Amino acid sequence: MGILSGLIGMPLAPLRGTVWVAEQIRDEADKQFHDPAAIRRQLEQIADARRAGTIDEDEADSAERELVARLIRSDRNEGA
Repeated sequence: MGILSGLIGMPLAPLRGTVWVAEQIRDEADKQFHDPAAIRRQLEQIADARRAGTIDEDEADSAERELVARLIRSDRNEGA
C-alpha cells in the first residue's frame, strides 16, 4: 500500500476494525449455534426442566424439535 492510499484510507480504519470484530463475533455465534455438544447440553436442560415441571410439554416438545433440526442441519453441513 502506498503512502497516498494509506493516508486516504486512514479515516476508514476504525470502520474496518469494527467490521472485522463484528464478523468475528458472528462467526463465533454461528459456530456455537451449530455446535452438536452445545445442542445436546440444551436438550439435557430441556429434559431437566420437563422433569422439574418448570416447562410444559408443548414448550419442551417445540424446543426439542427446534434443537434436533439444528443438530441434523449441523450434521449435514459437516458431511458436505
